[in-house]
Amino acid sequence: MKHILTALALLVALPANAAEKLTVALDWTPNTNHVGLYVAQAKGWFTQAGLDVEILPYTDTSSGTLVATGVAQFGILSAVGFHSQRAMGADMTAVMAVVQHETGRLVFNGNRKDIQRPADLDGKTYAGFGSAWENALISSIIRHDGGEGTFDTVTLGTSAYEALANGSVDFTLEVSTWEGVNSLLLGRPQRWFTYSDYGVPDQHTTFLGGNSTWLAANAATASVFVQAAQRGYAFAADNPEEAGDILIAETGGMLSNPELVHASMTALVEGGFLRDPGEPVGLIDPELITGITAFLFEAGILRDANGDVHKAMPDVSDWYTNAYLAR
Repeated sequence: MKHILTALALLVALPANAAEKLTVALDWTPNTNHVGLYVAQAKGWFTQAGLDVEILPYTDTSSGTLVATGVAQFGILSAVGFHSQRAMGADMTAVMAVVQHETGRLVFNGNRKDIQRPADLDGKTYAGFGSAWENALISSIIRHDGGEGTFDTVTLGTSAYEALANGSVDFTLEVSTWEGVNSLLLGRPQRWFTYSDYGVPDQHTTFLGGNSTWLAANAATASVFVQAAQRGYAFAADNPEEAGDILIAETGGMLSNPELVHASMTALVEGGFLRDPGEPVGLIDPELITGITAFLFEAGILRDANGDVHKAMPDVSDWYTNAYLAR
């Protein structure tokens, strides 16, 4: 009896297997592009996978940098930022396409009669965000329509939308599933040009990415994390209203406009941005990766580790993988 009690005491004293800690960096303050992570967290799917997942708050350091340097094992990555950093040799790999297609668009006041086509933007004022991508994108769109591709730029960041509304600038870029939805809610008339209508390749606009070195050493852990996140995004695609409520609840008051969150979720789902028909949520399309990389290369945006413009199209075959997804 004494031996049995001793054995039981030892069992009680032994700690349970500790959950493996992982961190995920966000590319911006919480929004509907992040909904699958918060759904997986709230539903306990990370915990069921043996993981203790911390969603890091957005900071001035980009999520791509946090992932590439190993500060975070995973991160939500904007497509252009990912392609630019990966071209420079950043140690990260896209493991899931969060947003399947281009959500960006070029927008202007819907009451403007002098803007009917992209060529009409020549000589007008653009409210920008400070990236090389914007100039290449807009110039390409205008030239594709027969214009010269010349315009003035004022860098305003998120103030661009107020500037557009009050008429102090002529046009800007927006994410249709967030700023575009918000403009509708605010009653601001808008018209827009869709990038792909004017020669710009479609792209996955948002990825879940992982640190490449960590992925190679922790394939099993990576798989269960990615599949839990994938399950969260699949739930959001099937249940946008409930997923929106979860996102609001899980972000502790950071999303103060429930109407915007739910309208954004509707736009993501009805626009087919979270799932392509007949495919699992999150599947990365190699043609989309190659197409947008070629566009960026031809525009002279992609630089190597030394800061020099790439002289040849980079090999993107190891920039992404679908290996961790449930199929």
